[in-house]
Amino acid sequence: MRPTIQVLPDELIAQILQEAKRILAEIGVDVRGAGLRQRLLAAGLKAEGTDGRILFPPHIVDQAIASTPQSFTLYDRDGRAHAHLGGDNVHFVPGSSGLKVLDYKTGQTRLANTADFVEYVRLCDGLEHIAYLATAFSTNDDIEAQVSDAWRLYLCLSNSHKPVVSGAFTEHGVPRMAEMMQLFRQDKADLIARPMSIFTITATGFFRYGEDSCQNLLDCVEWGIPIEIVPVTLMGLIAPVTLVGATVFHVADVLAGLTMAQIVKPGAPVLFGGAPAAFHMQTAVAPMAAIEALKLNVAYVQVAKALNLPTQAYMALSEGKFVDAQAGAETFGGALLAALAGINSVSGPGMLDYVLTFSLEKLVADNEWCGQTLHFVRQTQVIDDLPTLDLARELLAEQHLITTAHTLAHWPQELYLTKPTTDRTNRETWQKLGGHTFEQRAKLEVIERLAKYEPIETDTAVLTEMQRLIKAGLVNQVELPEVVAVVRPSVTPSTPMRRPRRHTRRS
Repeated sequence: MRPTIQVLPDELIAQILQEAKRILAEIGVDVRGAGLRQRLLAAGLKAEGTDGRILFPPHIVDQAIASTPQSFTLYDRDGRAHAHLGGDNVHFVPGSSGLKVLDYKTGQTRLANTADFVEYVRLCDGLEHIAYLATAFSTNDDIEAQVSDAWRLYLCLSNSHKPVVSGAFTEHGVPRMAEMMQLFRQDKADLIARPMSIFTITATGFFRYGEDSCQNLLDCVEWGIPIEIVPVTLMGLIAPVTLVGATVFHVADVLAGLTMAQIVKPGAPVLFGGAPAAFHMQTAVAPMAAIEALKLNVAYVQVAKALNLPTQAYMALSEGKFVDAQAGAETFGGALLAALAGINSVSGPGMLDYVLTFSLEKLVADNEWCGQTLHFVRQTQVIDDLPTLDLARELLAEQHLITTAHTLAHWPQELYLTKPTTDRTNRETWQKLGGHTFEQRAKLEVIERLAKYEPIETDTAVLTEMQRLIKAGLVNQVELPEVVAVVRPSVTPSTPMRRPRRHTRRS
């Protein structure tokens, strides 16, 4: 069996779905994108009321659920199968929407730039437990806003083989980015057959899809780009403060996006996602790491799994300002719940401060914590340990089991050896290794991993064409930002840090 978690009984899931469908059928959705709205009306949906909300009859929603793939595969830049999203497969992904970085060199929080983003991609490329990339934070003033989405995608595609979670910043940003990705495939059909990205479509609350989200959804579906529908459900502010009511609102928003995608193109891959938060009645902020928001994530994912739909959530992040105890507690708690819930794509690692600040030190720490949670949710099974009579006799005969055939055969898979970011030494050994604090160990891990990054080769013609596509969208800017070549960091620890023995893990 696989360890799991549930917060809703089956009969309550059925009621939640019924209520969500009633909202869609009787209140409807404010679809503000003209192109998508016209497609829905042409498909036979009705607009009613003074605000022209589109009504979604229950049978249309049911048809959409039935036509949505139960799983799909992401491929890397070179067209190799990389991650299968479905069932209880869990993949951790960096969080998105940041504007700043917590600079690991200075300890200061500042606006991010292209150099920061390149370092992030190169670091994430080698992280074992971060399954694929995200266009995690903005490069701000380095490039004009209307092409900044394509610029981040360019930096990902030219510095890593991994797939990427991305999205467009503007109403018409998807086609340019899709053309860039198509350069790594034979043609558009090949890109559809072997997608390398997931694009985020955000529902803004109030059962509304804005102009940008509508057009992005339409373009993504027509380009065959898998999408994740991500309502920002704010408990106590624009959604009920109670779990069941908030889940109903959240499910209604996701089902609206999913249904629109299937009307445009039946069979379009869609992740049942979300980024819920709980409104804090004292500080007037909305933390995604709040325990109520985490429970809402688990609840809506349980509803999605009842529908056999692949899932996404914003978890394994922190609202803290630094890589400290709060960051560790919030991130590990969210990561463990996400793993137990079997969420297919978990967005959050690396992120601090209400998804505004990204930290490379947190990313390497999160990589470690995510690895531990993935180890925890492996299948529980008998592994040559029943009956145990022979093992008991060996213990009494040898006074230990460390050199038994059973231990030697299974410890590399059964015991998770942590990286140096997690201290597993005694005090004497810790002092001999330099007595580094957690913050120092995380910084050293960043430096050492960046030093090991190996540049990837990209066809010059492909690079040139991607640059041309981005430049075509510039208005006042003439040149693209400079991308620094690989530089080996010179900072080294005062005392070398020993690396634990590598181990293989049972899949």
